Amino acid sequence: MSRISVRGFAVASATAVTTVGAVVGVAAGGAPAADDNNFEAAAADTTLLADIPAGQQAQVQTASLTQQADAQASAADAAAKKSAEESARLQAAKDAKSKKQAAEDRIEAERKAEAKKKEEAERASRSSVRDASSFAAQGSYTVAQVQAMARQMVPADQFQCFSNIVNHESTWNYRATNPSSGAYGLMQALPGSKMSSAGADWQTNPATQIKWGLSYMDSRYGSPCGAWSFWQANNWY
Repeated sequence: MSRISVRGFAVASATAVTTVGAVVGVAAGGAPAADDNNFEAAAADTTLLADIPAGQQAQVQTASLTQQADAQASAADAAAKKSAEESARLQAAKDAKSKKQAAEDRIEAERKAEAKKKEEAERASRSSVRDASSFAAQGSYTVAQVQAMARQMVPADQFQCFSNIVNHESTWNYRATNPSSGAYGLMQALPGSKMSSAGADWQTNPATQIKWGLSYMDSRYGSPCGAWSFWQANNWY
């Protein structure tokens, strides 16, 4: 086979073989082609396909194409792997966000359900209490009678706290009087006359005293249990 020019070889096979036998592809659309003489001068150390024995040219071309195919396959695998990793990362982030939102929604739903349950319980408790005026007046009352009145007037979930305070203040004696300060009644109101806001019979009617005490605890401490917490810390309320 006669020696072919570099230009001719580039057009024919787009492949040149270096002096050590490696195949170099000539990129399509690259730099403007030089004339044959200049290109051959620049490629003085390059072995052209025409210089390779005819029997080996097909092997060289095949090896070159195989190398190119392997390189392209490797690049495609790397790109596919990177794309798969990125997709997995995005999906993992999306799943984590969904799980977080689901957990937050569940907690919020549980909070609302608990608040609703508590509200309903308080409403039921309030609806079951009796007003002081619903009790018939008596000349005197036993401790058991006074406690029974309180159970019917104080919300069930607050009764124990209310009872703790009354027990400490007067041991459920609605006529209890502090000889030093003049504090009076179940709650030891000081002065006792402030209970008149709940009824004119504050001195003799424990229901009136309970009504006043419950109102006082609610307005000042939020509830009898709030008042009891304060009492435990200060021994007064």
